Amino acid sequence: MRPRTTRTKRGTKARKRKPLTSREKVSAHRTRLRARGMRSITLWVPDMRAPEFTAEARRQCLLANRSPFAAADQAWADSMSEWNSA
Repeated sequence: MRPRTTRTKRGTKARKRKPLTSREKVSAHRTRLRARGMRSITLWVPDMRAPEFTAEARRQCLLANRSPFAAADQAWADSMSEWNSA
């Protein structure tokens, strides 16, 4: 059985390539990024869906709200926010 071929724009025959696996696609993508001067990193962040995260965020917010500097801190945060620049 002959391999399948297709015609290219110039009329020459080109063999059909086997589709790339996901691993091959990712590898090629990373190679292109490295050629552009990029490097891969892994970044671990807190899981905001975890109940422990929610409890700690609430605890810290309550402490911040009870601070004698709460109003000044909130005014500063508001001044940094694009939402309040209407």
